[in-house]
Amino acid sequence: MTTRTTGTHDNEPAPPTDADRPGLPRAALLALATAVFITSLTETLPAGVLPAMSADLGVGESAMGQSVTIYAAGTALTAIPLSAATAGWRRKRLLLTAMAGFAVANTVTTVSANYPLTMAARFVAGVAAGVAWALLAGYARRLVPVPLQGRAVAVVMTGIPVALSLGVPAGTFLGETLGWRVTFSLMTVLAVVLIGWIAAAVPDLPGRREEVRVPMLGALRIPGVPSVLFVTLVFVLAHTILYTYIATFLDRLGMGGSTDLVLLVFGAASLVSIWFVGAHIDRRMRVLTLASVLLVAAAAGLLAVPAGSALLVCTAAALWGLGWGGAPTLLQTGVADAGGDSADAAQAMLVTLWNAAMAGGGLVGGVLLDRFGAGAFPWSAVVLLAPGVVVVALAVPCRGCGRSLAGGR
Repeated sequence: MTTRTTGTHDNEPAPPTDADRPGLPRAALLALATAVFITSLTETLPAGVLPAMSADLGVGESAMGQSVTIYAAGTALTAIPLSAATAGWRRKRLLLTAMAGFAVANTVTTVSANYPLTMAARFVAGVAAGVAWALLAGYARRLVPVPLQGRAVAVVMTGIPVALSLGVPAGTFLGETLGWRVTFSLMTVLAVVLIGWIAAAVPDLPGRREEVRVPMLGALRIPGVPSVLFVTLVFVLAHTILYTYIATFLDRLGMGGSTDLVLLVFGAASLVSIWFVGAHIDRRMRVLTLASVLLVAAAAGLLAVPAGSALLVCTAAALWGLGWGGAPTLLQTGVADAGGDSADAAQAMLVTLWNAAMAGGGLVGGVLLDRFGAGAFPWSAVVLLAPGVVVVALAVPCRGCGRSLAGGR
């Protein structure tokens, strides 16, 4: 079966790189993975230092918690229009611009003593994330031969579980011992170091020439893209409801003091998941996508068991991490495969939906908590994931590329 090359935006050949030889260009891919780490950690870091930030800025913790929401809103609102506006930019120039945006936004957050200014900086960071997220997976795919594209995306996406399992706890510890402003200043330092790393190690690639660009929303008419976007919406929404309110849910079970342990199990399993997905994605993408959704659904089902024990909850957290860790790689690879020449447009839509689902997860979870209590969280995840399982299971190969609409063979 002929495999279609995706993610190449014009007839200009890519510059000679390590990708022209067998194996992966590790320095370049690790730089992109660090960019993913920065975007993920910048988004979630306020959750670990929320009391100190709210005290310093003179607002309540609920108001300070909106610093996460406004970041997601900045990403969701700008990913599609900015991706369209910068489609012709050289890829390295665009990535460096996004990382500079993080450096500026985190610097302003570090020194700001004003709540509106801090929120404005968080919005700018979200905008930079929208640019980066719409770019990174496609960039990684174009650096390697077609047979290694899935593995390259998996390497880059390791930044997400590393940020959640190691970055947030480390940032919280530093915030408690040295102050939350020190934590954000270190994020600025990391962004500046990464800018130099990208400049030195990541090959430049062309953007899309104007005459071959596809209207951004035109990607919705491509077979397979709507299916992947739907799976992304329900999957991320279900995960976010559980993850955002996991401490509240564990309190209901009398396990409030074990939240760190449960999240550690989740994070460790996520790292195993992304390693396994990276090793097998180029051969078993559809099976892995289906397994990913089923594992998270099974975890939610276990958490819904009324007589929850510590062992049961930790088992559920392990299944949850095994299902979720590789999900970003699978979904981004799936939408890029389905999108073909419109891969960047499809990626921008995925980024928009992803962040809308993250913001919506907090809102939906709050409504569920008020009306039905914390016990509704796992059941809501099961209900959301059920149609996702059906879509992946019934997916058919996309035209000309031999991969399923929901992400694989």
